[in-house]
Amino acid sequence: MFRALLPTCRLPRPLPRPPFPTPRRSLRVLGGSSGDRGLPLGQRLAVVGTLGAAAGAAWLYLREEKARQQRARRRAELRALALGQGDFQLLDQFGQRRRKADFRGQWVLLYFGFTHCPDVCPEELAKLCRTVTLLEREPGLPPLQPLFITVDPERDDVAAVGRYVRDFHPRLLGLTGSPEEVQAASRAYRVYASAGPKDEDGDYIVDHTVLIYLLGPDGLFLDYYGRSKTDAQIAQSVRRHMETYEPLLD
Repeated sequence: MFRALLPTCRLPRPLPRPPFPTPRRSLRVLGGSSGDRGLPLGQRLAVVGTLGAAAGAAWLYLREEKARQQRARRRAELRALALGQGDFQLLDQFGQRRRKADFRGQWVLLYFGFTHCPDVCPEELAKLCRTVTLLEREPGLPPLQPLFITVDPERDDVAAVGRYVRDFHPRLLGLTGSPEEVQAASRAYRVYASAGPKDEDGDYIVDHTVLIYLLGPDGLFLDYYGRSKTDAQIAQSVRRHMETYEPLLD
């Protein structure tokens, strides 16, 4: 009886789930069917190769242009400095008169020193001559003349210079002269030299610039190398100068 009076409770029917559309997938297969609008694989590779080659060429051009600008700035600096423009007249180890004009057209590695130097000058001259030997082994490079100029003309006469240079390289030229002539050559390359006090035996040390100079075929200074540079590093630098050389004076 009571069951009949109670309202009937019915659970609502679940609403139908709306259909979800299947997402469209655009699958483009390289080199697919003729209906595919993309480029074929061969053409894509050709485009990529062309773009890569263009980018590489642009990078090489920019690198070369930067190097050219650096060389131009360096050339302008050296032209303004213009070391070695003056002439000199000295005697070589054979007693022959030598002028700076005798070395025009030649590459020269030049060192200023003195024969009584205990260690620095022999070390630097030996390094200079090893550099010359390294470059002599490379075909196609112009010859490089090793040159020594004394800063101690009081003791370094022709005979003393001759005895000194023969121990280093068969083509090494040693130059000396009067104090005035040696000073003129030193000033041309802004070389500092000052004799120290004499000891009880009359011996003394000359304080001087310790550099190896590279001179181009026009006789002007192109580069210098201090004691920290090795013969291999100097040879590499000289080779680069030879390959990119342009006269400083027009």
